Amino acid sequence: MVTNESFFAEQREQSEVKASIVAKYFDAWSNVMLGVKRRFGTIDRLAYVDLFAGPGRYRDGTKSTPLLVLETAIAKPELAGVLVTMFNDRDEDNVSSLKTEIEALPGIDQLRHPPRIVCSEVGDEAKAMLAAAQRCPTFTFVDPFGYKGLSRGIIQSIIGDWGCDCVVFFNYARINAGLNNDAVRPHMDALFGGDRVDAMREAMIAMKPHEREAYVLENLAQALKTLGAKFVLPFKFRRADGSRTSHSLVFVTKDEKGYEIMKDIMARESSTEDQGVASFAYSPADARCPLLFSLARPLDALADLLASTYAGRTTTMADIYRGHHIDTPYVSKNYKHALLELEAAGRVRCDPPADKRRKHAGKPTFADSVVVAFPKAA
Repeated sequence: MVTNESFFAEQREQSEVKASIVAKYFDAWSNVMLGVKRRFGTIDRLAYVDLFAGPGRYRDGTKSTPLLVLETAIAKPELAGVLVTMFNDRDEDNVSSLKTEIEALPGIDQLRHPPRIVCSEVGDEAKAMLAAAQRCPTFTFVDPFGYKGLSRGIIQSIIGDWGCDCVVFFNYARINAGLNNDAVRPHMDALFGGDRVDAMREAMIAMKPHEREAYVLENLAQALKTLGAKFVLPFKFRRADGSRTSHSLVFVTKDEKGYEIMKDIMARESSTEDQGVASFAYSPADARCPLLFSLARPLDALADLLASTYAGRTTTMADIYRGHHIDTPYVSKNYKHALLELEAAGRVRCDPPADKRRKHAGKPTFADSVVVAFPKAA
């Protein structure tokens, strides 16, 4: 059994990827928010909240998410002047360690608002803390060790206002076991809703393990969307042998731009890809042996799907991407590659045509403005 203490004893590969995804999104999110501030002058503060912050470093000395976020703020004077941060952990030793690590950060005094560090259980009081911290665009990271404190109410309070995004580290292995455990039923009801848990229990009886995994994540996404989360994007972490999912990092936002940014980040952090299409998963086994990844040829499937979906229509690459990529594993470059293949095969006509467009590495480029004409279905 892995304990909360031993979890921080060393930084596993998965934890490094998790921290990288959160820190990179915070950097991109804050840049977007600062751009809005400069253009419209309607933002006077930004906030970052971590409800399960930990001690700040793993025992091997590697920085965890709070320190990476603060270093990003220190490096950007404009952000340092407006960022409000709040870090919470229920463990007093973790809180003490985090305070020491934050105070030792070079340049920490450049932050206009000193970080607020709190020691409490995540529950109703966390909702009050979030309400106080928000009233401004807020990015929140929720990384519970198990499932206690993780609820739809907490997530709803996190994403309630404009510019408020959330990442949840979802312990799939423990929640999968907890769904049929009456002793932890209140925690499952808080996360999924009682009626949904009843339906899930019944449906999962005859499911195989890989079917249960997809079903649980789908129900989590649907439960979050009922709270107003328009876009939900999961990133899976496999066990060391690559056999099953242990955790998922679940991104929640109401804004398509945020969804697009995080999708690109998660795609780059994936341990494998097939035909340039990311797996949206990290597996130590895949990272060591990337050639063992399945040959599903998802780019071929995308080309065929676009030919069918857009049959008889003429539209731009940008409109194709925006109208199609939600809830798929495909990013912009995948659409461009698929359309290039369709063009080379004579299955679509493009304006300007390939011989009139710039070339990169000997191949024609595919700008967002290229107009694509799909023939009518036969």
